[in-house]
Amino acid sequence: MEQVEPNSGLTPGRTARESFAALRLRMQGSIIGQTRVIDSLLVALLADGNVLLEGLPGVAKTRAVKSLAKALDAEFRRIQFTPDLLPTDVIGSEVYHQTASGAEFRFEPGPVFGNLILVDEINRAPAKVQSALLEAMEERQVTVAGTTHALPPLFTVMATQNPIEQEGTYPLPEAQLDRFLLHVRVDHPSDVEEKAVLRLVRGEETAPQSAPAAPIAQQAIFDARAEMSAMHVADAIDDYVVALVCATRRAGQYDADLGRWIEVGASPRATIGLGRAARARAWLAGRNHVEPDDVRDMAQDVLRHRLILSYEANADRVTPDAVVARLLALVAVA
Repeated sequence: MEQVEPNSGLTPGRTARESFAALRLRMQGSIIGQTRVIDSLLVALLADGNVLLEGLPGVAKTRAVKSLAKALDAEFRRIQFTPDLLPTDVIGSEVYHQTASGAEFRFEPGPVFGNLILVDEINRAPAKVQSALLEAMEERQVTVAGTTHALPPLFTVMATQNPIEQEGTYPLPEAQLDRFLLHVRVDHPSDVEEKAVLRLVRGEETAPQSAPAAPIAQQAIFDARAEMSAMHVADAIDDYVVALVCATRRAGQYDADLGRWIEVGASPRATIGLGRAARARAWLAGRNHVEPDDVRDMAQDVLRHRLILSYEANADRVTPDAVVARLLALVAVA
């Protein structure tokens, strides 16, 4: 029998890929009709990035994140953003304590000190609260009263927002949007899938509660990330990633309409994110190399929230998705 290192996070005979396959199966057992969302969450987890889920109420955004957290041996925290929330409600604060040896201030960590952080309705809180997440999302630390506190090695922010209910909301600033590796749109399931959802929920109401399966340990994620980091990436793939992102800044060289529509292109963080997301997709597909289809498949989710469109684009009712689709059609693999 294969020996397993203590705290390796892998069951005997199970590889990192098999652990992720088991993770996907568990999520598919409770989420129907949202395969793209499940795969995107796994890509973000593997690529060590944050993800923004945007969709109408009731399309299983929160349920998807909860199902991921339930299958992992990880600390799950949920923060419901509201207009009256304060930054200290998110990151924590210094609290005055009276002890036998005298008075002192101690840092009381906020809910951001977890592994999987679900930020529900992130656009409901004002900019000051949203900005409290900036340092945590990018540098995996928070600074309070001049002292820096490190976040856990496994740390991912998974935020949700409603695209149509804008009353009483605060649009996310571009600097914060850029911190999200992926911006995933969550649509309604098909009629067949919705019928399956109906039966799934009915079964959960009537079926006896069974013992939950053993959670997948965090080390399986770190092992998978190590394998992904060692993956071969051809120069042509790197050139393709750079060409796609740089095309958002020089769009007029490819198409006159694109030049009018894009006011500000994507940052170098998009280049890094697209390359990392493409590697994660290739690894999840069971390959040890990246293909152009991996880049094309992840381009929408990586770029749609990083483009600032012009007034002309809004007047023409052009969406970021349409712009990225046009770029994918025009930019060729080297």
